Amino acid sequence: MSPFKGQTGLKRILNAGGYSLAGLQAAFSGEAAFRQLVLLNVVLIPLAFFFDVSRGERAVMIAACLLALIVELLNSAIEAAIDRISLDLHPLSKNAKDMGSAAQFVALSLIGSVWAVILLG
Repeated sequence: MSPFKGQTGLKRILNAGGYSLAGLQAAFSGEAAFRQLVLLNVVLIPLAFFFDVSRGERAVMIAACLLALIVELLNSAIEAAIDRISLDLHPLSKNAKDMGSAAQFVALSLIGSVWAVILLG
């Protein structure tokens, strides 16, 4: 067993919840892109309930929005880890950060595509 593993049972679940909230707080306070996506979700998710679409379509519209938040959290984590290792310019660091950015671009494209197909299709 890893010496870095913590508690088990309910204590582990409570700890994990605290770590998750700390991560959300860090992303919100330190990442402008995350705050912008939260704002986009605050607008789009309620808006999804105003369109005359099926429950399944509405769920997909909302899931696409939430997926972009997940991707941004992962992208921010990659950037933080790379910056922790070194702030020096390095081709592998650039590739990692660029790939995280590309993932976010794809996630945002997914929002646009899903919403367009459902609302215009």
